[in-house]
Amino acid sequence: MKFDYFYERAMKRHGGEQAVKQRMPKLATKAELLEISDNQVLAEMTRCVFRAGFAWRVIENKWAGFEAAFAGFLPLYWQQVPPERIDELARDERIVRNLQKIATVPVNARMIVEVTEQHGSFGKFLAQWPSAEQAELLRFFKKHGARLGGTAAQHVLRRLGWDGYLLTPDNLTALRNHKLLDASPYSRRGAKQIQDTFNQWHNETGLPYSHLSRILSMTIDVKG
Repeated sequence: MKFDYFYERAMKRHGGEQAVKQRMPKLATKAELLEISDNQVLAEMTRCVFRAGFAWRVIENKWAGFEAAFAGFLPLYWQQVPPERIDELARDERIVRNLQKIATVPVNARMIVEVTEQHGSFGKFLAQWPSAEQAELLRFFKKHGARLGGTAAQHVLRRLGWDGYLLTPDNLTALRNHKLLDASPYSRRGAKQIQDTFNQWHNETGLPYSHLSRILSMTIDVKG
């Protein structure tokens, strides 16, 4: 299905082309991705893990406390943090004291360190990964990280400025309504259908994947 249909629909619902353009996500350049620190990656992973299933506003309001409690999110430290340090954090009132989510930090730190050992930094790893293979990148996050399935990893990538789609409820509704998705979005079949659709639209329009994703969400009248 041609993306022009969705673009026209989004413009009609949201006040025209300029109004649509103003709502597009900001993308990082390749140079900016290369400059991302591993600390920043671990911080964003932690932020998105804690946001999942929780009120985002609460996490944002407490984020300065998270930064202090996790001492700047240095992956080399957190990958081998003593168990008693995790127990201390589970009692730390500066953060949301969810032990299961706190325990994801060492796992995700180890993933970051291992990627950095091979690629130089996690930012360099992301800079060389093509948006046309986002589904594979999401599988990598799920396999090697902790609690980075679902949309968590997608939000990490969006916050870091990497160009990719978000599988928000409105986007999934739009894909299903137009018979572009007939399987679970997290099955291999469903993930391939989604990736193939976005690849087709990107090739047709030249638009970034994140912009395609946002425009698609605007056709359902739900923020995405």
